[in-house]
Amino acid sequence: MQDDKQKTWSGRFAEPVAELVKRYTASISFDHRLAEFDIQGSLAHAQMLARAGLLSEKELDAITAGMSQIRDDIRAGRFEWSLDLEDVHMNIEKRLTDLIGEAGKRLHTGRSRNDQVATDIRLWLRAAIDDIDGLLRELQTSLLDLAEANVDTVMPGFTHLQVAQPITFGHHLLAYVEMLWRDVERMRDCRRRVNRLPLGAAALAGTSYPIDRAFVAERLGFEAVCENSLDAVSDRDFAIEFSAAAALIMTHLSRLSEELILWMNPRFGFIDIADRYCTGSSIMPQKKNPDVPELVRGKTGRVNGHLVALLTLMKAQPLAYNKDNQEDKEPLFDTVDTVVNTLRVVADMMRGVVVKPEAMRRAVKQGYATATDLADYLVKRGLPFRDAHEAVALAVRYAVDAHKDLSELSLVELKSFSSLIAEDVFSVLTPEGSLAARDHIGGTAPVQVRAAIGRARARIA
Repeated sequence: MQDDKQKTWSGRFAEPVAELVKRYTASISFDHRLAEFDIQGSLAHAQMLARAGLLSEKELDAITAGMSQIRDDIRAGRFEWSLDLEDVHMNIEKRLTDLIGEAGKRLHTGRSRNDQVATDIRLWLRAAIDDIDGLLRELQTSLLDLAEANVDTVMPGFTHLQVAQPITFGHHLLAYVEMLWRDVERMRDCRRRVNRLPLGAAALAGTSYPIDRAFVAERLGFEAVCENSLDAVSDRDFAIEFSAAAALIMTHLSRLSEELILWMNPRFGFIDIADRYCTGSSIMPQKKNPDVPELVRGKTGRVNGHLVALLTLMKAQPLAYNKDNQEDKEPLFDTVDTVVNTLRVVADMMRGVVVKPEAMRRAVKQGYATATDLADYLVKRGLPFRDAHEAVALAVRYAVDAHKDLSELSLVELKSFSSLIAEDVFSVLTPEGSLAARDHIGGTAPVQVRAAIGRARARIA
């Protein structure tokens, strides 16, 4: 068993920490993933200490070499993590001291584990945000490729999950491209607040050593330093903000997944999902289950839960650092893992979606999707909209009873609802006519959808 005198704080205590408490309070089982960033932060801190005359060049060289060996050992899986050393920071510091002796003990000059861990988390999360940014754009590209192949593919647009008006499948997919672009913007905006340096705040009040925080910030690529030492060590706003942005990403992916599940159902039959993203049934041999989009829906609840956990974690903490904050890491780590893995799998899954245009077109006819176009036609001929709405409602009721689409009614039948209707009405009662009429930015006209795809590709390049 480790001699408790090896602990950095053990001199104050008359008895060793209980084994049960060691296991309960240790974070090394999950925070070891911060190791590379802990080393990165420590090297920048050591360089600053050397500039300030608090380390010799020889000591800096020893620390640099020792950290390089530790990094190599961690990457190779040779590093032995100790529960007795509590966390990633003490494990690395202890190993460094074993390797290089006295110089390793000097590294912690002018810092605390409080500002050290806050720095590590920000470095780690900044890298995660950069990865997510790329994955969001990769998914957008998958959606744009599918949209471009289906610019002219007619499908029903829905409200209340009832057939509303004709749109194209390409136009529908572009809605998700827009959602994901807002996600990109939120992540990039969140990154600005993540990218501030806490190191130098020490435990809570700063340090009496002549440190240069701006130098460390520049070495680590931070845009600014945290201005208040109390806030620097206790702030977890950046983690909560990220989790909120992540929850919105998952919400958008969950909405897309719900539609994929519906569209794959034979009652819709709009698409098929590649077999590699589906599973069968242990009892029903005919089944092809959309497990991946179903799991996306489920994992959305998981990420939402992590957001609530972090909000709850912070809601009653007095300044400054409290041990509660050890509980920020697992929700944050799992949120990143879930979002990253989900974005990857959905981007690839969308490349395996097979579209069934005939089923989509049949669905358009089943719901009298061009009824609004008929109302617009009458308004353009001078009929007040409310009167046009009533006339078309009566025409739809008649068509339902006759088991016909509006476009299948004769001119005589249509004129019975308004004398303003003429032969040219049939051009607006086709899905293509309805689409072409909406020729403006954001509209469903294929020419506008093609232009929107071009703008989107330029934006995410």
